[in-house]
Amino acid sequence: MTDFAFRKQAVRLLPPNIGVYALCDLDNIPIYVGQSKDGIRSRVARHLTSARSDIIANRQIDVWEIAYVWAYPVAYADTINTLEAQLFHFFNAQSPLMNGTVPPWGNYGAAPQPTQVVQVMQDYEIQKRRDPTQRLPRQANHYAQLVDHFLTVKNSAQIARAMDAHFGRLQKYHRTLLGYADNQSDEGNDRG
Repeated sequence: MTDFAFRKQAVRLLPPNIGVYALCDLDNIPIYVGQSKDGIRSRVARHLTSARSDIIANRQIDVWEIAYVWAYPVAYADTINTLEAQLFHFFNAQSPLMNGTVPPWGNYGAAPQPTQVVQVMQDYEIQKRRDPTQRLPRQANHYAQLVDHFLTVKNSAQIARAMDAHFGRLQKYHRTLLGYADNQSDEGNDRG
């Protein structure tokens, strides 16, 4: 169960400034990079409550997975697009992002450190959700919803790209579950 009071308090710690942000999963790995010209705090709050958020409506991201937010506030709006592209390409090279739209490529170099990292989920929730027996079924179900959305609502390159990234993550969760299963006792298994 999500502690919504904790999440709401945590989001209030994010800067109200314009800028770029990364939504990060239970492992603190970026899964989406976005920008906000009306304030990072308000934009992230909309994502986490599913209010007027395309990435949630299009099922690109499961809010259940978002445990951290990295904030990159900027002073000037004309720097947002370049910073978003820099962060997108750097993080996407490490682990494919759920972003549907790919910003233009450039020679950006390494990503800067976030100005602020906010944990939007309590430690006990993160630990519970990272359990492979919880995570794989939840994310497999989310992937099925994403496929259904692609087939029945919005067949687009953007959704297909998110599906591909999500499928890659599912493979990782699957391997984790199998590794977890390998550590269990073989008692009760039929070896006949």
